[in-house]
Amino acid sequence: MDKKSAFFIVLSIAILAVMLYFIGIDKVIDAIKDANLAILGVAILIQIGTYFLYTCRWQIVNNIADINIGFRKLFPIVMVGLAVNNITPSGRGGGEPVRAYILAKEHGYELKETLATVIADRMLDTFPFIVLAIITIIATVLYFNFPMWLEGILVLSVIAIIIILGMLIYMCVNESFGIKVENLIFKLTHRFYKKGSDNLKMKIHENISGFQDTMNMLISNRKLFYYTIPLSFLIWIFEILRVYVVFMAFGATLNVIVIGEVFILASLVGMIPLLPGGLGAVDGLMIGLYSKAGCPAGLAGPVTLVERLISFWMASIIGLVILPHYGSSVLEKISIGNSAEELDKSISDES
Repeated sequence: MDKKSAFFIVLSIAILAVMLYFIGIDKVIDAIKDANLAILGVAILIQIGTYFLYTCRWQIVNNIADINIGFRKLFPIVMVGLAVNNITPSGRGGGEPVRAYILAKEHGYELKETLATVIADRMLDTFPFIVLAIITIIATVLYFNFPMWLEGILVLSVIAIIIILGMLIYMCVNESFGIKVENLIFKLTHRFYKKGSDNLKMKIHENISGFQDTMNMLISNRKLFYYTIPLSFLIWIFEILRVYVVFMAFGATLNVIVIGEVFILASLVGMIPLLPGGLGAVDGLMIGLYSKAGCPAGLAGPVTLVERLISFWMASIIGLVILPHYGSSVLEKISIGNSAEELDKSISDES
């Protein structure tokens, strides 16, 4: 495991310890003692079901791309990807290239092929999230009675999401626009990364081309669209349902719509690439919004912490336990930022 990943694991544990200190370990223990453990068990089963849905969706994408890998072999790769995403800042998205690399390395496919299915899988998760985020932000402005300046920021966020989504779709169907975006990204990144400019431009071109190819595949393949979009919405329903069940276990009554709004907002904050999995910022926001929505302040902290233990730490622990099976060099190779050709060569050499 590379030094950066080890650092973020230690940082995650440190943030958890700080949260326990401020919330109060005694309060958390008392709340868990009073909780219905059977209902908490249901929440854990829902989370495990979410992992299975993630794997099913990726398997569908892989099958359409003629990568016929069984569920049993894909499931541990999915768990490793989730763990890597959790232990790295959200903006890094380290779990996706790790998934692609492991699938290519273990089953003899080209990295470009496996990376395309991972990008497609990621985009399928993004579409319902954008829809839910727009609805949630609008509902939040109406429900939580935020200050005018904050409401303005949320409204602008809705507009920005719509514009970005429109640009992404247009970029996929218009090759010349994609080239313009590619040149713009290169100019921006070149200011901060002057060494190896040719290699940088090649990487950007690979990513943009892969994105365009993947989106074109999504648009042209009705089977993929019909099966996976509903599955993606079902995954988000499972995520929100898990939170609701955790509240039920602690005897807290909170509207499921409010829980969904808070969860989507927290997910938006979790995308800020500052902390691993948004840890700390996400938890603090959830506690504050749940308290504002009517959950007792003394209960909002323990409930949020237990929910994050199920949603964040369970995937992290399972994935990190599985990771050594694929070799300690996986994270090191991905973190170096090699091009697809270099990683393909690395896979061939290891084989």
